[in-house]
Amino acid sequence: MKNRCEWAKSEIMIKYHDNEWGVPVHDDIKLFEMLTLEGAQAGLTWEIILKRREGYRKAFDNFDVVKISEYSDKEVQRLLNDKGIIRNKLKIKSTINNAELFLVVKKEFGSFDKYIWSFVDHKTIKNKYKKLFDIPSNTLISDNMSKDLKRRGFNFVGSTICYAFMQSVGMVNDHLVDCFRYK
Repeated sequence: MKNRCEWAKSEIMIKYHDNEWGVPVHDDIKLFEMLTLEGAQAGLTWEIILKRREGYRKAFDNFDVVKISEYSDKEVQRLLNDKGIIRNKLKIKSTINNAELFLVVKKEFGSFDKYIWSFVDHKTIKNKYKKLFDIPSNTLISDNMSKDLKRRGFNFVGSTICYAFMQSVGMVNDHLVDCFRYK
């Protein structure tokens, strides 16, 4: 039996923990997907979002940022009726807004990856937490990331969301030290 981080209990959470959480991501499409999903999670559990992940991929054209940036009110209405995603108008409009701004950042930096990973000097921060309650919900780095994203006009990018994003895309390794994924 493998020793895992305490939060990985259900089948979907175990699969996510074992295969994705904390693994460095440098693909812009995947980074946009995770930024979108982390924003969608606000006020909900991550398990709810993971269960609707395929629905998000279908609803949002596999996170094709160019297509999403061109969504009209017709697409917003379609998304509000899509049972495969969280049907929150602010979150849906935020995804479209963030897609537009994602393209601006990509143009400025060459890739979103270069921009977002600059907050951690382009390398994973490896923490050494022993208990789940030791892991912070935000840090100075996530505070700075949040401020910069907000300054650029992004929505649903508070510091806690940014820190969860950092964990999900491997900018920080917050696997507990006794977890088999820590190393």
